[in-house]
Amino acid sequence: MTPKRRRLWLLLGSLGTLGIAAALVLTALNDNLVFFYSPTQVAEKNIGPDRRFRLGGLVEQGSVQKEGQLVRFTVTDTNKTVKVTYRGILPDLFREGQGVIAEGSLGPDGVFTAREILAKHDENYMPPEVAKALKESGKWKDAK
Repeated sequence: MTPKRRRLWLLLGSLGTLGIAAALVLTALNDNLVFFYSPTQVAEKNIGPDRRFRLGGLVEQGSVQKEGQLVRFTVTDTNKTVKVTYRGILPDLFREGQGVIAEGSLGPDGVFTAREILAKHDENYMPPEVAKALKESGKWKDAK
């Protein structure tokens, strides 16, 4: 085998190895990627059951029902609503009328099963994704 042909095989082998490594990295990133959706976007998009994503909006007034550690509530962006169930301890700042982000998946019955609940930090803070969704729906109220 000539040195030129040996270099060609080495180059092809290196490119193949690089391609396999890139494919593995992209696959790992895709498995850990979690998208954010508002209730309106959930209604518009056909999100399959058991696909993990973040749902954000406001906790609807009068919707929170607690049964031990099981909590049921509704998240709204003032256009659409999504029912949520969560088993666990809620953050101290979780309450009706406040911004919330729930991470989990949508069940076949249309109820979002949350694995984690994130609540706002103080009376002026709202998660950026929730604020953007409310601005897009035209329901944003500036806190002054």
